[in-house]
Amino acid sequence: MLVDTHAHLDDKRFDNDREEVIKRCVEEGVVCIINAGSSLSSSIKAVSLAAEHSIIYATVGIHPHDAKTADGYTTELLRSLAGKDKVVAIGEIGLDYHYDFSPRDKQQQVFREQIGLARELKLPIVVHDREAHGDILKILKEERAVEVGGVMHCFSGSKETAKECMDMDFFISFAGPVTFDNAKRAKEVASYVPVDRLLTETDCPYLTPVPLRGRRNYPGNVKFVVEEICRIKNLERERLLETVVDNTIKLFGIDITR
Repeated sequence: MLVDTHAHLDDKRFDNDREEVIKRCVEEGVVCIINAGSSLSSSIKAVSLAAEHSIIYATVGIHPHDAKTADGYTTELLRSLAGKDKVVAIGEIGLDYHYDFSPRDKQQQVFREQIGLARELKLPIVVHDREAHGDILKILKEERAVEVGGVMHCFSGSKETAKECMDMDFFISFAGPVTFDNAKRAKEVASYVPVDRLLTETDCPYLTPVPLRGRRNYPGNVKFVVEEICRIKNLERERLLETVVDNTIKLFGIDITR
């Protein structure tokens, strides 16, 4: 019952074998993949993948890297996409102050607008936060994100930041970095977060976990994230898997076949 709550199977790195990868995921026990949109084009692809495969769901949104491309039509197009079947959230949205591919004021503007859209549509949000913890928390509070909740994708903040997010009805999601030997803070946060507020993901094709670092990531590798979290929290694997399924159902309102 593996669940990957954040994948990018629409990425060009899957163009040559996408169907084979999805088939392999099913064979390996992946019961749900949420494919995250990061631009208008990738959101359209995510919606198409969800329509074609029973285990795949979609989110639609503009990543902070692409915030500079957003214009007056973007929100309307996202609103239309969000109405498609199996779209379960607005995302991947947020702030990225590491690369600053878009100006920070534009990132913040687009982030606020998409939270507003999520509140209008009563959909949770999927938040990207890289080196922007303070502004992320400020905007989530000011834009009343607590009304819809969501998930902090591939969480990289502190225990204190995690608590503030959970207080706003957000789940904390862990990806490959929690398996890295030098990921002390990620392991501390994984130990701290209650299991009923925890999700698992791959962010594939990125962030491949140990022991496969350097290779293309895919949803089946979420098993390594699960194994590491079980080790950190001294949990039985079945309990974590069951709880992640329950958490995914609760947040995204989907029916996962057990």
